[in-house]
Amino acid sequence: MLRPTKHSHPDRTVINVAYILLKRLKKRRIDKFDELLKFTKNSVKSGGTLFLSALDFLYVLGLVEYRRQTDSIEYVGSNEII
Repeated sequence: MLRPTKHSHPDRTVINVAYILLKRLKKRRIDKFDELLKFTKNSVKSGGTLFLSALDFLYVLGLVEYRRQTDSIEYVGSNEII
């Protein structure tokens, strides 16, 4: 869900998972898809279900690209501070 309600846990939202992924990708610049999924599952409870939605959100914003040859996600946004 993108719009949290009063019943939503702030750490278990698409925006929070996207923020966690963005922080990791800014440090590493490129990361394997499977490693990002594993990292998300370990970082956030029920992160596996929010992972693809968070990646879609970052892709729509133009911050990440999927590299099919290496099965990796690459950060392509500007180098501003979050």
